Amino acid sequence: MIKIFNSTDKSFSSNGDIVINPLKAVVHKEDNGDYYLDFEAGIEYADYLVGGNIIVAPTPQGEQAFRISNPQKTQRKITLKAYHVYYDTHNYLIQDSYVVDKNCNAALDWLNSATDTTSPFTTLSDVETVDSYRCVRTSLNEAIGVILERWGGHLVRDNWNIQIRKTIGQDNGVTVRYAKNIKEITYTENWDSVVTKLLPTGTDGIMLNALDESEDPYLYAGITYPIPYTKTVAFEQTISEEDYQDADGNTNETAYKTALIDDLRVQAQQYLDEHSVPEINYTLKANVEKITDIGDTIEVIDERLGIDLFTNLIAFDYDYILGKYTSLEFGNYKEKKLSNLVNNITSSVTEQVTINTNNAVSGLQSDLQAAQNKINGVLGNSYVIYNGDDIIIVDTLPKESARNVIKINNAGIAFSQTGINGMFTSAWTIDGTLNMEAINVINLTADLIKGGTLKLGSNLDEYGTLEIYDEANDIIGVFDKNGLKLYGQDGSYVLMNHDVGFAGYDRLGNILFYVAKDEFHMKKSVVEQEITLCNKVRFIPITLTDSNNNIVNDGIGLVSVAGV
Repeated sequence: MIKIFNSTDKSFSSNGDIVINPLKAVVHKEDNGDYYLDFEAGIEYADYLVGGNIIVAPTPQGEQAFRISNPQKTQRKITLKAYHVYYDTHNYLIQDSYVVDKNCNAALDWLNSATDTTSPFTTLSDVETVDSYRCVRTSLNEAIGVILERWGGHLVRDNWNIQIRKTIGQDNGVTVRYAKNIKEITYTENWDSVVTKLLPTGTDGIMLNALDESEDPYLYAGITYPIPYTKTVAFEQTISEEDYQDADGNTNETAYKTALIDDLRVQAQQYLDEHSVPEINYTLKANVEKITDIGDTIEVIDERLGIDLFTNLIAFDYDYILGKYTSLEFGNYKEKKLSNLVNNITSSVTEQVTINTNNAVSGLQSDLQAAQNKINGVLGNSYVIYNGDDIIIVDTLPKESARNVIKINNAGIAFSQTGINGMFTSAWTIDGTLNMEAINVINLTADLIKGGTLKLGSNLDEYGTLEIYDEANDIIGVFDKNGLKLYGQDGSYVLMNHDVGFAGYDRLGNILFYVAKDEFHMKKSVVEQEITLCNKVRFIPITLTDSNNNIVNDGIGLVSVAGV
């Protein structure tokens, strides 16, 4: 069902202004790239298909909102391209904001809250990379592009929610094969970015031989081709000269340049490793089922082209009217090879020894740790056992000696850290119930949370924070180490904490009222009906009239409480 909404609508749970039947509705989506709707409809919908309005269309990832731009009209139909509402990020400007040593999730939150107009988006990321970024006079869209480049990850766009994930997609065991379900396949090599001999430069044009002119300023890839692929690339460096100055402001030039060269070598080697082979894309048309989204893993086999590989979906076209994918595009596949891993480690350590023995020791420890992580990722240390009525996954064999155990059957999934005969204290049951002693998440979105205790902050954190927002995404309350603060529409607020007790302030921070021990103080007071003092006397309004019912006295009277 295709629905049309007003340009200012933010919620799409209703049928909108109108439900229409399109002539064409094809969603195009790319990994970290374009996301739009190619759309055609009859001219009878001309009053609704106008620039700025929103089309909500079903996609394999649920209903998604696309904003109409530049519709073209003929006597019979309207043709347009509507981009996903994510691209509204072009309209939010960040004047000057500095992200300092933050992971991707914190960086996204920081920049999303720094726009000139309050952003309608929410953000989330599980990318653990820590980096910094000075953002000056940049749109939110451009800022997110920089985050993708520096922090890495894959952009996930879900209406007003923006995510950057380490990995996306699923492996559903899908295989496409010549003479089976492949209709058409195109293999494309892109050599534009290939480099096998690299001359890197860094801050102020520094090169790898800046301290020793006899040293080779080039880096070489482990692969060569019949013709040379030589390039020079300038790398951005964040190393501060101030870190290498003494108390008088004198710079240790040798130490500073050494740090720059070491950083330059690491960045350049990473660049060389990534660009020493051509980019390979496969565009195919096939009858494929079980595709869920960008990032899905698929096996492609075509004996005629010598293709037999696992690859990932990087783009697709989905036809709403036909209810199926009409085009799938797959990208590079990088195998995990232990031989390549060991060669990279050996090369890296050798280079570090040449530069500085101390740096080599540190680099070796880091590389060995990375190697261990990668080898574990290749070989794994899990064992799957089928028992007939359930499946168990253990961390060692025989299963009786295992400690960490996962059990799967038709009732759900259960977890144990005390062996196959121990206590399964955590479970995810088939009815959707998740029973866990501890759950660690980055962001949690929910309609209703029920429980006994909500704990924010601990001895591992500085403090916990609870923020409350209204439907316009304006903050109306904060509960943190400074107490509970509730905001009024004019900027005034009420504060409760250990220091002030209970107090109210105007928008400039001037105190209006407060409670001190057993006393209540206020700057001004308006009482509509009556005041009782010490449970002895009452101030009440009194109006006296004459025999003609004319008011002769209108004021305040004092009466005894006991006499009432």
